[in-house]
Amino acid sequence: MLKEPQLKDTSITDELSYFSTDEIGDDHLFTGLETPMKKDAFLQSDDEKKEKIASLFGEIMDVMGLDLTDDSLKGTPKRVAKMYIDEIFSGLNPANKPKVALFDNKYKYQQMLVEKNITFYSNCEHHFVPIIGKAHVAYISSGKVIGLSKLNRIVQYYAKRPQVQERLTNQIAEELKSILQTEDVAVIIDAKHLCVSSRGIKDDTSATVTSFFGGQFNSPEKIAELQNTLNY
Repeated sequence: MLKEPQLKDTSITDELSYFSTDEIGDDHLFTGLETPMKKDAFLQSDDEKKEKIASLFGEIMDVMGLDLTDDSLKGTPKRVAKMYIDEIFSGLNPANKPKVALFDNKYKYQQMLVEKNITFYSNCEHHFVPIIGKAHVAYISSGKVIGLSKLNRIVQYYAKRPQVQERLTNQIAEELKSILQTEDVAVIIDAKHLCVSSRGIKDDTSATVTSFFGGQFNSPEKIAELQNTLNY
């Protein structure tokens, strides 16, 4: 199970220092499996964070020349702060991690179970614009099973962070491996990145696909079986 939170790894930062910040963002690099977090990430309460974010976002709006006294705009900084902490980045807080209970595999079902087309919304950590996609999750029971809705909740928890798709894929897979106590886990993510479609190259037709195949899924036969299932 992934540790929460990860301390900042300065060795990785040094290793990537020869890249410009623009190159790192546009070339889709990421620094590790765990989401990079500061040591003091949770010293402030959620309410304190909202107050600070609202103040800072108000400054951004002011710098852009927006009139914060206008009825339509004056509540925007607080709305954005609430949205960041309670909604789209709520997966940063380990207190929001879904509680998962396992059950005995009384049905003796030994084949793969697939939960496909799990819709998620995340945000690119390089430009803070949306990543919109679908996750397909599969596992083979080692004696325990998990409630279907919990598969969706695990995907949503890790998606609700500033993310890179490769990291998101691996985080979901590692969490499922730990919970289910099996290597027989597969995760496929098919997503559209607005940092590609709405800025930069502005390619509105491309999509990004990442995958993780562990245990029995790491074979041509099982991969083909999974792909056939997803194509039904």
